[in-house]
Amino acid sequence: MILPAAYQPPLPVDQLLVPVGASGAGDRMELDVLIVGAGPAGLACAIELAHLAQRERTDLNIGVLEKAEALGEHSLSGAVVNPRAFRELFPDLKDADFPFRAPVEKERVVLLTARRAVTLPTPPTMHNAGNYVASLCEIVRWLGERAAALGVNLFTGFPAASLLVDGRRVAGVRTAATGLDRAGRPLANYLAPNDLIARVTALAEGTRGSLSQAWLEWQGVTSENPQIFALGVKEIWETRRPLDTIVHTLGWPVPTDAFGGSFMYPLESNLVALGLVVGLDYRDAALDVHELLQRMKLHPLFRQYLEGGEMVEWGAKTIPEGGYYALPARRSGDGVVVLGDSAGFVDVPSLKGIHYAMQSGMFAARAIYAALKEGAASAPRVAEYDRLVNTSFIMRDLYRTRNMRLAFKDGFYAGGIKAALMTLTGGRIPGGKIAVRRDAEVERALTPGAGPGITPDGRLTFSKVDAVFKSGNATRDTIPIHLMVGNDVPAAVAEFYARMCPAGVYEVAQGALRVNAPNCVDCKATDVLGPRWTPREGGSGPRYKRM
Repeated sequence: MILPAAYQPPLPVDQLLVPVGASGAGDRMELDVLIVGAGPAGLACAIELAHLAQRERTDLNIGVLEKAEALGEHSLSGAVVNPRAFRELFPDLKDADFPFRAPVEKERVVLLTARRAVTLPTPPTMHNAGNYVASLCEIVRWLGERAAALGVNLFTGFPAASLLVDGRRVAGVRTAATGLDRAGRPLANYLAPNDLIARVTALAEGTRGSLSQAWLEWQGVTSENPQIFALGVKEIWETRRPLDTIVHTLGWPVPTDAFGGSFMYPLESNLVALGLVVGLDYRDAALDVHELLQRMKLHPLFRQYLEGGEMVEWGAKTIPEGGYYALPARRSGDGVVVLGDSAGFVDVPSLKGIHYAMQSGMFAARAIYAALKEGAASAPRVAEYDRLVNTSFIMRDLYRTRNMRLAFKDGFYAGGIKAALMTLTGGRIPGGKIAVRRDAEVERALTPGAGPGITPDGRLTFSKVDAVFKSGNATRDTIPIHLMVGNDVPAAVAEFYARMCPAGVYEVAQGALRVNAPNCVDCKATDVLGPRWTPREGGSGPRYKRM
């Protein structure tokens, strides 16, 4: 048996929290509000702040830091989008003006076996009438254009490596250095980190944000349940046969003692997005989500669309799945707020997170703006953000489905029965709350004689190396290793890491773990179950275009 937590190093809080004025920085910039992460949460926050300042004719210096080289290049989601937050953020626009591909007109939920596809009644939580198929990359670029037009400063290619702290207050961030060799020594093109000082810092880092984790640990902010995660692997295909309905599946190829499912969405008449999502509390140490996706594409349901087509893009990302009971007890503090996926605002039963992320950003903007008008941004005033979230549809939605994902910790069939009962009872279940452990604290069984899986054919199925190439990965080979590996990792655990990572970052060579850091696409699965992910040089990682 393998217990991942036994080999995982602790979060490097000492690296992620730096006193204001500490040595080592180059330039210094001062802002009113600094937003870390140009995803839907961060950009919605920036846009709402700019709208508020514009309406009251006040000057507000807003900056957004994004680690990708260009907006959207690190953004990945399904995505079927609820337009509610867009309508509130842009009340003068119509749905047709938003960066969506098409409205959902047909949907299908399917139970897969190895050879069959049985259509099921669509669960109430998964109805998508009125929603839209979209690309998160395109959404982010569109939001970025509107933020820039409002005077927001967008700084791409600048990862936030540390929080700057002053006592118990967050005072800004320090960016990552660039131009270091593999050993961390400066090269000729070395650029020192920059310090960005802000009255309020909004952490919108996406799933498993390093600074958000560090702040929560530093402040001792807990939740009723630990946050749990899933890993999603996604591909975009140019196809010969058009798809006219969104498809969600459950069952095969996901093992019955794991939680997960797949999706297939039409983006254009001959452009299809598909992916597989599996909870990282799975029990089989040999499970490989990327390999399961390759195997899944050979099923007749998918093969009829993909055969003769071309896979044009690939990506991977973790998703917070803990829901209501895993939300931090507070998401605001002295000079700081935590938004979107970093806070865990994802509703797994409805497969939705984008509109919650945007709405959290808008609530944060309103709380921040009110605090700045009063001349301070201390904890009691910015705490208005928590009140706005707690009394909103975000919390109502997450509370209604509070136990549905958690019910599957004991397997597919028991979870399905419990989830169906909770649909009828408004989420109620005997005992009130299903307790779960951190993903890293779930023991994994070593499957005797687990083989290498399928042999990729390069047409329908692909190796991890080929997949990373399709992500547009732009990381230079000599980049310093940004993954913190625990001590004395045995060969069995190294093999677990190699199978768990969808990008081939880890491999076993002569019985020892080898880390191919440049392959990393920042999915953060390793940060959940193994070596810790830390911020690296700006512009590294994937360059997604239509994910």
